Amino acid sequence: MNPRAIVERRFVGSAVALVAGMLLSLSFAPHGWWPLAIAMPALLIWMWDGATPKRAAVLGFWFNAGTFSVGTYWLYISLRLIGHAPIPLALLLMAALVAIMGAYHYLLGWLVARFLPARGAVRWLLAIPAAWLLIEWLRSWLFSGFGWLALGYSQTDTWLGNLAPIVGQFGLGFIVLVLAGALVTIAHGNTRMRGAAAGLIVVIFGAGFAAGKIEWTQPFSRPISIAVVQGAIPQDSKWTEDVQITLDLYRSMTAEARGADLIVWPESAVPALANDLIPFYEEVYRDASAGGSALLMGTIREEKGEYFNSVLAMEPTAKSVGWYDKSHLVPFSEFFPVPHFVREWLKLMNLPYSDFTHGAADQKPLEVAGQQVAAGICYEDAYGSSQLAALRSSTLLVNVTNDAWFGKSSARYQHLQISRMRAMEAARPMVRAANTGVSAAIDAHGRVIKTAPEYEANVMHATVQPRAGLTPYLRTGNWPIVCLALVLSLGSAYLGRRRKSN
Repeated sequence: MNPRAIVERRFVGSAVALVAGMLLSLSFAPHGWWPLAIAMPALLIWMWDGATPKRAAVLGFWFNAGTFSVGTYWLYISLRLIGHAPIPLALLLMAALVAIMGAYHYLLGWLVARFLPARGAVRWLLAIPAAWLLIEWLRSWLFSGFGWLALGYSQTDTWLGNLAPIVGQFGLGFIVLVLAGALVTIAHGNTRMRGAAAGLIVVIFGAGFAAGKIEWTQPFSRPISIAVVQGAIPQDSKWTEDVQITLDLYRSMTAEARGADLIVWPESAVPALANDLIPFYEEVYRDASAGGSALLMGTIREEKGEYFNSVLAMEPTAKSVGWYDKSHLVPFSEFFPVPHFVREWLKLMNLPYSDFTHGAADQKPLEVAGQQVAAGICYEDAYGSSQLAALRSSTLLVNVTNDAWFGKSSARYQHLQISRMRAMEAARPMVRAANTGVSAAIDAHGRVIKTAPEYEANVMHATVQPRAGLTPYLRTGNWPIVCLALVLSLGSAYLGRRRKSN
């Protein structure tokens, strides 16, 4: 029996799609088996050939369900082991996420089979990559969005990653899908198609190699020294132990970091409102400023009855205090978009929750340590396009996070990879401060300069070179690649309709 006949069998084909999706998750950090990001979509593209809309939709569903069931298994750790949600509720929420992610590819498979040309290079090289990209882009913002495990992130350590300053993460995803289509064309196209697909692969990788030689931005000021204070406080005890223990820890570690141009704390470093700790912050500020250090501190604050997940910036000159308030909040963690009675039920079920207020969508960079710092909190750096305005005028990127919510899982490495992509797109260094790891200094090419030991209280010292200037991606954002994908999808659909009518 030939391979086509095997995968066309109902349950076997679905199982192959599920396993292919699972393997795709291994293309991302920490594994980094990036060829799977090309090979596994190529397999699904091949399986869609000749499939009915319903069958193509089912194959797409199981493919994405496989990717997210393996790639986001750490959600169970957050809900059950850290959040102490009941096992049925934790499993239900995990299954809901996987089902929602699968639904996106269910829609994609149906659209591919219903509207696109049945076979050929146009379908494999242009139409499906364009439609896939549009669905991936839709997933990044619809219903608050979940941009995790987007294909472009798999290329941070390849020649293709050098194209990030030009086309951004979504553009990289489109390129990956074109390469996947090229594999299908080489396997099933005619001689002319195969030659063109092989040449296209060479051109794409050649362009990636050449782009690595280009400096898109210029050094700004002198290199600056940074110190990341990683408290390494376990999440399951952070909000239950005596807050004084945490205060003493961050006071002593910040004193150790004194002298660095910029000292950075992780997200909500101290488990209490900044409003109630003004004497503590003043003491830490005086000690740091005596050594010429500026401070960026993740903290929680209250203003007029509203609560914000924030970053506090304090300069040695004491001329001003700056705030950045988290704008892209985490649904069902930082806010609950459900009726009041459901919120009360969740509270009874012992699932910790709180409601923060969204920060302004357009916030200027923080002026600190002589730099324009584009700050982000937690998974906000997975939404790079929402920060474009601040990135354009920034000279340094900082992300403060608390990935302890996900235990010792792959989530922290996936998040580090996302931070690296943001640095690559903007061609600026990134400083990450995490409660338990991965705290890191990243250069303007997305390369990790230094990391702190994970799950250990540590002061990580590094030097970064701030940069200024605009990459092509910062100038245009995602709209050129999204518009291109839309034009290609609609044009291919029109072509497919004409062919079916003839």
